[in-house]
Amino acid sequence: MHFLDFEKPIAELEGKIAELRHLSDSDGLNIAEEVSRLQTRVDRDLRSAYAKLTPWQKTQVARHPERPHAVDYIKALIQDFMPMAGDRVFGEDMAIVGGLGRFQGRSVMVIGIEKGHDTDTRIKHNFGMARPEGYRKTRRLMELADRFGVPVITLVDTAGAYPGVDAEERGQAEAIARCIETCLNITVPLVSVIIGEGGSGGAIALATGNVVLMLEHAIYSVISPEGCASILWRDGEQAKTAAEALRITAQDLERLGIIDGIIPEPVGGAHRAPETTFNAVRDAIEGHLAQLVRLESHQLRARRRDKFLQMGRGGLSI
Repeated sequence: MHFLDFEKPIAELEGKIAELRHLSDSDGLNIAEEVSRLQTRVDRDLRSAYAKLTPWQKTQVARHPERPHAVDYIKALIQDFMPMAGDRVFGEDMAIVGGLGRFQGRSVMVIGIEKGHDTDTRIKHNFGMARPEGYRKTRRLMELADRFGVPVITLVDTAGAYPGVDAEERGQAEAIARCIETCLNITVPLVSVIIGEGGSGGAIALATGNVVLMLEHAIYSVISPEGCASILWRDGEQAKTAAEALRITAQDLERLGIIDGIIPEPVGGAHRAPETTFNAVRDAIEGHLAQLVRLESHQLRARRRDKFLQMGRGGLSI
């Protein structure tokens, strides 16, 4: 397992546990009591460390390379998933994974931003940074869901939209704006879950939902801490300070009214117990969808629009 900087004491203890278990297997020694004692210390230290994470440490957890990604959630939560490709304008963008499937017996359109797990898949999915065709594909799928009265679930995990020259040439800003517009216009339930990083317009393009949820250690920000630090202080080392100032944690954003709820993670983060995380996300989505499907289409759209207009009117206080 990959350990983060603040997890080094825990890594040392788990290393000792692994050594003891190896000795037990090879020499037939009975060291269960010592292993149990060390495991108790690991569990205690994990709970202590994760109970008081700083915004910068939460950023590290949100970016953990072993954290479950969109395709993992789709595989665990969506039955009969049928992927759909292309924006019908330019081409396919593998950073956006979307299609029809069944969630708890209900037909849904699920759309996720996928980062990839290893070098090959990260390159394939462009590290979760979508180009204009990805956002246009998202629009197409949302409009298709709207046409057939199918709820939309989005899974957000991106450092931001791709900033390359080719993306700008093809209208990146316009594509993001149109995607946000589509989120506001559709008349079916839209539930968004930020499962890792929610970076800038690349995230809000998929997260302008009736309900916006965040995993406990996910982050959501207008700019990355490193980007903010490079602009304000011209020093990337100030990223920790920027993370504090940006109010990027789920706890801060719930208090500010930006998100609608926090989904708890297992002690040590989602990567330590993915199945537990999948179940928590499933229950949260199911609960909110059950309420949203009772509303009329015009109510869904009006409430969604009013929610975000209220943010823009200064209805929130920092």
